[in-house]
Amino acid sequence: MSSTLLEVTRASHEEVERLERLIVKDLQSDPPTNKDRLYQSHRVRNMIEQITSTTHKLIEIYEDKDNARKDEIAALGGQSSTSANVNVFSAFYDRLKEIREYHRRHPAARYVVDTNDEYEQLLKEEPVIEFTGEEAFGRYLDLHELYNDYINSKFGKQIEYSAYLDVFSDPGRISRKLKLTRQYREYMQKLLEYLVYYFERTEPLQDLDRIFSKVIAEFEEQWSNGLVEGWKNENHEDGNVQQQDAIVDLDYYSTVEELMELGPEKLKEALAALGLKTGGTVQQRAERLFLTKHTPLEKLDRKHFAKGSRGPEQNGGTITLQSSEDAKEIALMEAKVEKLCDLLHETIVRTKENIEKKHALTYDEIVQEREEDEVQPESESDDEDQQIYNPLKLPMGWDGKPIPYWLYKLHGLGQEFKCEICGNHSYWGRRAYERHFKEWRHQHGMRCLGIPNTKNFNEITSIEEAKQLWEKIQEKQGLNKWRPDLEEEYEDQEGNIYNKKTYTDLQRQGLI
Repeated sequence: MSSTLLEVTRASHEEVERLERLIVKDLQSDPPTNKDRLYQSHRVRNMIEQITSTTHKLIEIYEDKDNARKDEIAALGGQSSTSANVNVFSAFYDRLKEIREYHRRHPAARYVVDTNDEYEQLLKEEPVIEFTGEEAFGRYLDLHELYNDYINSKFGKQIEYSAYLDVFSDPGRISRKLKLTRQYREYMQKLLEYLVYYFERTEPLQDLDRIFSKVIAEFEEQWSNGLVEGWKNENHEDGNVQQQDAIVDLDYYSTVEELMELGPEKLKEALAALGLKTGGTVQQRAERLFLTKHTPLEKLDRKHFAKGSRGPEQNGGTITLQSSEDAKEIALMEAKVEKLCDLLHETIVRTKENIEKKHALTYDEIVQEREEDEVQPESESDDEDQQIYNPLKLPMGWDGKPIPYWLYKLHGLGQEFKCEICGNHSYWGRRAYERHFKEWRHQHGMRCLGIPNTKNFNEITSIEEAKQLWEKIQEKQGLNKWRPDLEEEYEDQEGNIYNKKTYTDLQRQGLI
């Protein structure tokens, strides 16, 4: 019978009702752990999406754009939408033949199958939810990658991770000039993407699109009135939205190809602001603009300047453009981040408390607490699932199980690297060791030694070796310095040329 359109409609309504009952039944139970609560939320979310998909199909059937439903209903009464003279008995036997043919092709359809057990299995499913080890199955945030971007940027500060958890949700601390850089925009995009992804995993029943629609509506109203925090009096004056200064920092563009990504319009506006010619292809405009990065404008060839130009204004490699689109986009991302941080306030506080707690614990206490956390969610599972066989003491993966041994050997996680500059801190694996030279701990140690953290000091972990290398570099640089005793020249009355040291010696002896 499922070959008919009416049977498909009936089966779809039945499926929707069964899923609704399952949702009610699932929500009536109280999950004992955070892991079970997440499983329940994702199960309900999957069933809601299934109901939505089935409902859309039912709407298409009831709209009946091809009149298939109308014809089928007419055929049940022995009528036809195309012809009124139809033999009732012939229509009946045609219908009977169709049903027999269907059951001949599908013998299993002859028997009544109880689908309750099939639907009940949905309540026992454990959806796949990916979390990192630091996130601890949705209890904490993992912002270490964003933290590294923050402390190594021009707009960031050298602070501890726990202090970063207090400031990342408040973009108002950063000056407007630094906000209008490409580096800050990329940072905000990564932060917003992570928070959205985390919120979708931990709160699957929340309607994030509806939340963002309200944020956008409030933002548009505040932006038009010039009331956006951190952007006040920059885009509004006498009730009219004015164009805003958008900064393009040439320090962040190392090649002409990267500069071409700005597009022809922005390149044209930048060239016009500098008084340069604005014509040509996108590549020619980018090449002309890229010349100003290393060459002062007063030393540029006059052929690059537009006729009648009075000369541009340049300030430390930054070029001012007249556009408000970039500023508005960044301000909107900040509004979304602030909203998500409000919704995740408890998680942020819990993450900070966990970090501070780890700083106060010893290594053995941290390992013991992690083992307790891993055993607790599995307390109601089978005995086989509770005991994880890990004789080699391999690190745990995101799924709470030891990583494969070949992966452990591939990354060299059994190899320990100690850095004396970092306070004898240990790094496990070559990748973590090489990456730590750019991290805050090593940079802080180099600053304490009074040595710049340049590429010359990569792979150097000993304080003594770092000091010796720094002394050699200073001596080498000293050879290129101006030495007036040897290089400053003097001339006597006879026209003989001497350096300063020789001239003063001869003068003291009275020979000159």
